[in-house]
Amino acid sequence: MTPEALTAAVKSHALELGFDVVGVAAADRVKDASLLAEWLHRGHHATMTWMANHFEKRVDPRQLVPGCRSIVCVGLLYRQAGHGPQPDGVAVATYAWGEDYHRVLKDKLHALLAHGKALDARFDGRAFTDSAPVMDKYWAERAGLGWRGKNTNLINVNLGSFLFLGELLVAAELVPDPIGVDHCGTCTRCLEACPTGALAEPYVLDSTRCIAYQTIEHRDELSVEEEEGIGNWLFGCDVCQDVCPWNHDAPTSGEPRFEPRHQAWPTDLDGVVGMTDDDFVARFGDSAIERARRRGLTRNAAIVAGNTGLGSVSALELVTVDGDPVVAGAATRALERRRHAEADRAC
Repeated sequence: MTPEALTAAVKSHALELGFDVVGVAAADRVKDASLLAEWLHRGHHATMTWMANHFEKRVDPRQLVPGCRSIVCVGLLYRQAGHGPQPDGVAVATYAWGEDYHRVLKDKLHALLAHGKALDARFDGRAFTDSAPVMDKYWAERAGLGWRGKNTNLINVNLGSFLFLGELLVAAELVPDPIGVDHCGTCTRCLEACPTGALAEPYVLDSTRCIAYQTIEHRDELSVEEEEGIGNWLFGCDVCQDVCPWNHDAPTSGEPRFEPRHQAWPTDLDGVVGMTDDDFVARFGDSAIERARRRGLTRNAAIVAGNTGLGSVSALELVTVDGDPVVAGAATRALERRRHAEADRAC
């Protein structure tokens, strides 16, 4: 097939598979690799050391997949209407309400790869979604899916930023799309709204201060200041997306596998605070929540209980002797915060 015909056929099938947007970028070295190097040098990746690994593969997809000529980039909406499945009063990032997005996107990407290869043997390569040294947002921008906003998320003018991104790195020569154009303008709502000042400057995220990092990737003890900054966020954070004007009228997801899984969650915060390892695996083993592990989620639940007054004192007291010292310590400090809050109210 000609590059034009193959590109059109692959794009058409991507939409048939349920992807909301698709584009193509030519595979070459990342133009602003120095910005990534500077971001890493400043320590903005926190303890996520894997982000500094395989630097050359990360900035040159041809090193990751030899022979790669084109990158097919896809986006899948996960924005939902209404309240999430978690207990009332606590917040969970929307992306974790349903099934693990890695599974959903990989299923569709592998189907797209097989379809393209059946059309043309040169459409051979590998599928990726947030699990390898691939700069998802950079390539999505290069493929015309949108632009990297001041909140560092990929934003599409029609779909907003609640998008999962994935890629096919293939040997076939395809027709690239025009690069995405920045439409943030003078808006700084995301920077102003970030609860912990993690958006250090426009287009720069300091992970060490980000609630999503603290509640998901960092599973050890947090400082008292960090615990208080988490507020009622049990897993992740959506603030910088919720305030973005491009999301105000954006559509919601049509993917049934992303629908809120109410049956997975306990009915109240006590059920999360007191969760066992077996409970955690049974409830969240096939969702994005699994990333935090039982330690991270129960630690977070104790922190939220201390910050908000939700849940019972007795549940926290039980966890102060938890076998995991990180969980026990979070519960102990949560009780202290509740006692101080009660004393302040009594004054």
